[in-house]
Amino acid sequence: MLAEKRQEIILKMLKNDNIVKIQDICNQTACSESSARRDLQLLEEQGLLTRVHGGAKLKYSLQQELDVVGKSVQNTSEKAALAKYVATLIQENDVLYLDAGTTTLNVVDYLRPGMKVTVVTNGVSHASKLADRGIQTIVLGGRLKDNTKAVVGSQALAALSSYRFNKAIIGINGIHPQYGLTTPDPDEAALKRLAIEQSEQTFVLADASKFSAVSFVQIANLDQVEIVTGKLPAHIRRQYNNQTSIQEVFK
Repeated sequence: MLAEKRQEIILKMLKNDNIVKIQDICNQTACSESSARRDLQLLEEQGLLTRVHGGAKLKYSLQQELDVVGKSVQNTSEKAALAKYVATLIQENDVLYLDAGTTTLNVVDYLRPGMKVTVVTNGVSHASKLADRGIQTIVLGGRLKDNTKAVVGSQALAALSSYRFNKAIIGINGIHPQYGLTTPDPDEAALKRLAIEQSEQTFVLADASKFSAVSFVQIANLDQVEIVTGKLPAHIRRQYNNQTSIQEVFK
């Protein structure tokens, strides 16, 4: 197998599991350990991964954040499945906080038109879709971020502080067994943190790529939330045993 093809496979393995072992590379590509190590070295020099003992992990920029368009084309089928599941947990007369983000936006599609719930959101796209479905909606005021279309800042925090919720539905950038829930932007982190504190129950929607990732600002500890995700690789699932409640939508 050509080195370029092996390296492509390595990056796909990292995208799925966030970490890859040399032995797994050898098994997947039928190459020697020395070839696998050379591939990892080349990919590290290109800034695509970070080598660790016995393998490599995906390289993350602590402050990197895709815009709405970039996020909307990633893992679309899994995001829809997570949203559909969490929508089944919402009951009549609930008061909800719906966080801005492309995954949480999908939740609106699975709420019954005219459903008797009250939704507070900092997402302008979310508010528009909720209004179209005849659902009572409160939009937080404040500064609008141009890349994520989220309302943030002191005004939004002040408004949010006066509300209490049955459930909060949050998007996230990183979930880590040591560093907890993280996100790149301090302003968005502050809103997510407060929403978690104001809610009886918080559901974090996250596809498998968010696990073992770390961003700039910590939001909360894992034991403060329930995580809704797809099917996790067994070695990742084991890292979070007894730390948080994880609901895997795909079995």
